[in-house]
Amino acid sequence: MIPEIGQFALTLALGFAVVQGFLPLWGAARGNVVWMRSATATSLAQLAFTFVAFAALMRSFVVSDFTVRNVVENSHSLKPLLFRIAGTWGSHEGSLLLWVLILTLFGAGVALFGRNISDTLRARTLAVQAWISVGFFSFMLFTSNPFERVFPPPPDGQDLNPLLQDVGLAMHPPLLYIGYVGFSIVFSFAVAALLEGRVDAAWARWVRPWTLAAWMSLTAGIALGSWWAYYELGWGGWWFWDPVENVSFMPWLLGTALLHSAIVTEKRDAFKSWTILLAILTFSLSLLGTFIVRSGLLTSVHAFAVDPERGLYILWLLGISIGGSLVLYAWRAPALEPGGLFRPISREAGLLLNNVLLATATGTILFGTLYPLFVEAISGERLSVGPPFFNAAFIPLMLPLVVAMAVGPFLSWKRADLAGILQRLRFVAVISGLVALGVWYFAFGGPVLAYLSIAIAVWLLLGTLREWAWRIRLGDVPFAESLRRARNLPRSSHGMTLAHAGLAVAMLGFIGSSAWKSEEIVFVTPGTEIQIAGFDVRFEGAEGVAGPNYVANRGTLTVLRDGEYVTTLYPERRNYPVAQYNTTESSIRSTLAGDLYASLAEPADAQAEAQGAWTLRILYEPLVNFIWLGSALMVLGGLVSLSDRRFRIGAPHRAARPNAVATPAE
Repeated sequence: MIPEIGQFALTLALGFAVVQGFLPLWGAARGNVVWMRSATATSLAQLAFTFVAFAALMRSFVVSDFTVRNVVENSHSLKPLLFRIAGTWGSHEGSLLLWVLILTLFGAGVALFGRNISDTLRARTLAVQAWISVGFFSFMLFTSNPFERVFPPPPDGQDLNPLLQDVGLAMHPPLLYIGYVGFSIVFSFAVAALLEGRVDAAWARWVRPWTLAAWMSLTAGIALGSWWAYYELGWGGWWFWDPVENVSFMPWLLGTALLHSAIVTEKRDAFKSWTILLAILTFSLSLLGTFIVRSGLLTSVHAFAVDPERGLYILWLLGISIGGSLVLYAWRAPALEPGGLFRPISREAGLLLNNVLLATATGTILFGTLYPLFVEAISGERLSVGPPFFNAAFIPLMLPLVVAMAVGPFLSWKRADLAGILQRLRFVAVISGLVALGVWYFAFGGPVLAYLSIAIAVWLLLGTLREWAWRIRLGDVPFAESLRRARNLPRSSHGMTLAHAGLAVAMLGFIGSSAWKSEEIVFVTPGTEIQIAGFDVRFEGAEGVAGPNYVANRGTLTVLRDGEYVTTLYPERRNYPVAQYNTTESSIRSTLAGDLYASLAEPADAQAEAQGAWTLRILYEPLVNFIWLGSALMVLGGLVSLSDRRFRIGAPHRAARPNAVATPAE
C-alpha cells in the first residue's frame, strides 16, 4: 500500500507541475496577479507530494520490502541501516526521485523567500522551473518508476554495489544533486529574464545566492567523491579524469564563471548577455551529465547501466530544454542593454579574463570527454582520452588564471593602477619564489612545472591574505582599528578570501601528491619488509574477519621510522557473498605532511595464497590532505558569503514601468 501511495503522490506532483507551467505564464502575459501568485501554492504542493513519494521509497528500503523491484535490486536484509537508507538514492530510479525532490525544493524556496522579486519575474521563473519538473516527473513515471512491484517477491535482495556501501559515498550524490539542480533555478531565472526582456542589478542580486548555494554544494560533492575514490578504490589516486568525473567538474567550472559574471552585472550593470548565457550553459552541462551517466554510453562505477530507451528520453529533454533556451537567447539577448564601459586594466577586465579562461577550460574538457564517444558512435573504434591529454590541456589554462586571481581583488572598477598593485605584491612575489626554491632544495627531483606551480599556489595564498590585510589596513592603523574594519567588511569579502585561499591550499595538495608521490607494488609474505619515503614497513600476515554482510582478509603492517614505532596499518580485501563482489579497503596513516597508504590485492595464485602471500600496494603521498582542507575552506567561504546581510535582505524592488505587468518588455 505504501508504494502505491508514493506513486500516486508522484502523479499528483506531475499534475501540479503542469498547472504551474501554464497558469503563472498566462497570468504574467495578461497581468493577472492571482494567476501569477498561484505558483507559490503549486510549488509547495509539488514539494509536499514529492516528499511523500521519497519518504515512501525510503520506508520500503528501511523495512526491506522486497515486493518493490527497486529494493530487490539494490538492498539486502543484512545490509546496515545506514546503507539501506542510502540505497534510496543508490539506484537510477531512486536517484531520479532525489533529483526531483531537490528540484521542487529549490522551486519552493524561490516561492517562499523570493517575495522581494517582482510578480512577473517570479511567476515566469517558477513556470520555467515547473516545466523542468514536468520533464523529469514524466521521465520517472513512464520509464523509471521507483515503485514498480515484483511478484512473487524473492526471499531477499540482490544487495547494493559494495563500492557504494560507504559513508562518504552515501553523502556524495545528494551534495552533487543539490549542485546540479541548484543551477536549474538559475537557468529558470535566466529564461524568465529573456521572456521579460530585462536584466538588471536587481536580477543579478536575486540570482547570486542561488548560484552560490549550488556552487558550494557542488564543490563539497566533488571533494567528497574524490576523497571516496582515494581511500575506497585502492589505487591511491583522487582524480582520474573519468568521463563521469568530468561531467561534474564542467558545471563547476562554468558555475564559477557565472558566479563572478553575476557580480559584474550587479555592481556595474555589465556582462548581462554573458551572464544569461553562462546560466543557460551551466545547467545544460548538468543535463548533459545526466544523459551521459544514464544513457548506457559509459561503463563506470559512477554510471547507471540503463537501457537506450531511457537515454533517448533524456536526449529529447536535452534537445527541448537546451535548444529552446538557446533559441530564445539568440532572439532576445541582442536587445539587452550593453551596460557600463571599462578600461583594459580594471576589475571588469580581470573578471572577463577569469570567465574566458574558465569557459575555454570547460570546452577543452568537454571535447576530451565527448570525442571518444562520437568516434565510437560513427566508426565503432574505441579511443581513450585520459590524464595525459587533460593535464597537458587543462593545467596551462589554469595557471595564468591563478596568477590573475591574486591581482584581481586589488583592481578597482572601471580603471585601475596595475603598477601600484604590483608594488603592493612585490614581497608576495619574492616569498613565493623563495618557497619554490626551498621546495627544490629539500625535494630535489620532479618536473619543473611542479616548482612553478608551487610558486603560483603560494603567490595566490599570500596575495589573497595581503589583499584582506590591505582592506582592513593591518599594520597601517592600530590593531583595534583593523579589527573594527574587519568586523565591518561585508561577509562576502571574507567569503571570497576564504574561497581563494582554499583554492591555493588545495593546489598545494594537487601538486605535492602528483609530483612527489612514492609508490611500491610488491609481492609479500609474512616478515617481508619494504622501505618507502623513509618508512620501514613490515608485513606481519593476514587473517580472516567477518563483517555484517561481508567476509574479509585483513592484513597487518607494522610501520617504523628510524627504528621507532610509528603505527600499524590494517588494509582489507573484502568479499560480499550476495553481490559476489570483491572490494579493497585501504588503510591510511594521515598527517598534514603526507599520507602513508596501503592496500591489499588478491594473492598471485593458489599456491601463493596457501603460503600467505599477497600483492601489496604501498604509497606515500605528500600534502595530499591539503586537497580536502582547501576544498573545505572553499565551501566555508561559500557559506560565509551566503550569510551576507545583502543576500538575506534581498534585492530592492525594481522601479515600476508602465505596463510592466501586463506585457513583456520588448
